[in-house]
Amino acid sequence: MAAQHPRQSSPPARLAVLVSGSGTNLQALLDAVEARGAEAYGARVVAVGSDREGVEGLRRAERAGIPTFVRRLRDYPDRAAWDRALAEATAAHAPDLVVSAGFMKVVGAEFLARFGGRFVNTHPALLPSFPGAHGVRDALAYGAKVTGCTVHFVDDGVDTGPVIAQSAVDVLEGDDESALHERIKDAERRLLVDVVGRLARDGYSIEGRKVRLGHERARHQ
Repeated sequence: MAAQHPRQSSPPARLAVLVSGSGTNLQALLDAVEARGAEAYGARVVAVGSDREGVEGLRRAERAGIPTFVRRLRDYPDRAAWDRALAEATAAHAPDLVVSAGFMKVVGAEFLARFGGRFVNTHPALLPSFPGAHGVRDALAYGAKVTGCTVHFVDDGVDTGPVIAQSAVDVLEGDDESALHERIKDAERRLLVDVVGRLARDGYSIEGRKVRLGHERARHQ
């Protein structure tokens, strides 16, 4: 049975964003909300969390007046305890969607039990090709002519959740990992902003491995 997440004449969706570093994807979301307004975009960022203190992503949130929280793995006796604490800190802000914006930790069973089907991630390759931490490097090493980025829902695997949308990026002659990754990041930010807004405005359903956005779901009925 499909998991339904309708959005009909609702207030802007509440976004909790998780970061581990510079927060450029977070900034893209903040810029979209500011440029279009939360009502028109369909969402607003209500909290930003991290597994690290002092990262630029947290400072971006603080400059925007958004509440932040930090849950460091090393502060807990085991990964399960950290995962539970992260889930509780995120749930305290009552998000409709959780967005991993460069969050470099793998969440566990407790987090997915609360936010499965609502936890969005980006990956710098066209999944299912080149999953894992080195998607750009692996695509180059393989000799791929086209790679790109994927926005997907998170499940209990590594980059194995249902794909929401993808954007292709050509591999150019002479590309090194850094140059290719920068072009992928540009595409990734645009895709993430578009997808999060559409999820928030239109609603969506997850049918097995297929994600249907609101207007796409209606087309298939």
